[in-house]
Amino acid sequence: MSPVLCIALFFVIWWMVLFAVLPLGVKSQFEAGEVVPGSEGAAPQQPMLLKKAGITTVIALILFTIVYLVVTKHLMPHQIFDLVPNLKQ
Repeated sequence: MSPVLCIALFFVIWWMVLFAVLPLGVKSQFEAGEVVPGSEGAAPQQPMLLKKAGITTVIALILFTIVYLVVTKHLMPHQIFDLVPNLKQ
């Protein structure tokens, strides 16, 4: 795998994991009973974005490592990726 492909793959995995991690542990202002005037009641009270970015990075590194090893060590047969059946039978 080229370095550019590795960076792009990590970037995609990171964003997918971020969207899965964002809603975890969120408590809205309405649920907390402390709605700030001028803001939406469904807005998070404490979004904890730095903590979630760290968690996302750790999970994305683990998933990227798994994908990288599967691809580079040929741990999955290449036939699984063939979308068109072999017509030369």
